[in-house]
Amino acid sequence: MEKDLSFVRIPYADMYDTFLSALQKVGFTDDRAAKCAEVFAVNSVEGIYTHGINRFPRFISYIKQGYIRIDQVPALKSGFGAVEQWDGNLGPGPLNALHACDRSMEVAQQNGIGCIALANTNHWMRGGYYGWHAAKRGFAFIGWTNTIANMPVWGAVDPRLGNNPLVIAIPYKDHAIVLDMAMSQYSYGALDQYSTRGQSLPVPGGYDEQGHLTQDASAIMASRRVLPIGYWKGSGLSLLLDILAAVLSGGLSTQAITKQEAEHSLSQIFITIDLSRLNHFPGIAGTLDTIIQDYHDSHPEPGKEVHYPGEHVNKIREANLKAGIPVARKIWNEILSLR
Repeated sequence: MEKDLSFVRIPYADMYDTFLSALQKVGFTDDRAAKCAEVFAVNSVEGIYTHGINRFPRFISYIKQGYIRIDQVPALKSGFGAVEQWDGNLGPGPLNALHACDRSMEVAQQNGIGCIALANTNHWMRGGYYGWHAAKRGFAFIGWTNTIANMPVWGAVDPRLGNNPLVIAIPYKDHAIVLDMAMSQYSYGALDQYSTRGQSLPVPGGYDEQGHLTQDASAIMASRRVLPIGYWKGSGLSLLLDILAAVLSGGLSTQAITKQEAEHSLSQIFITIDLSRLNHFPGIAGTLDTIIQDYHDSHPEPGKEVHYPGEHVNKIREANLKAGIPVARKIWNEILSLR
């Protein structure tokens, strides 16, 4: 049977309303449904379909299976100085992450820096959402999460590491510079997208079952041998992010998460810095302008453009708001059935 590769364009408001109805149907209160629907809709309109529209059916499925407890909210376990440990109580990942991000900014306003370590939570969807959330409010942000084991240690063939996404963000003019990256060259969501469309990856993203580097997303998904960014460097960074997340939060590591029946009970870190507390705060904008101007003065390869991390998001958002958000017809029909 051939795959249905047809796409439809859905207006932002229609997509948001559909998410909202589906979340209310499974028992979310109106205000929590609205916040959660906004996360999924914004991720989609800004082009992160893998952690927006495409992920929504699985989110609802996890709720129905009891992995996500829609009525649970984070609880403070302990704190010292600018560091606090919270238990997510297996509540919805996006709502727990928003709470942790907001709390880290409150702590940063008091101390200059705030670090919230969140244990026992669920998938936060798109980590960059929280980087943008903090940067738009004037804070620098550093955050990461661990995951189920889905990436081999460098030099090995079996998955023992998570691809543990890392986010770093800083305010820039009326937007932000936001780096949001997994420790694998491509996330599994991106691999699935390339596979579904029958497209080759721009650069090798992992190994096939014969151990050859490949740009074939389907072959990589079959072998589960995704390539760590920077080879051994990405492998080592993944390990340390996992260790820090588990140690600071008192939560589970990738090794322990992987033993469960599904990916939940994750550990996450949210660090924000109140830039306005810096003595040289008035000069930061000029410093950033100088750095970005030099960055943009690079000589691009033929047919290529130079963008700083997150720069393309604004163009994608504007285009999708105007033309509608592209979504596979099969996925959209599945989501419509959830309302």
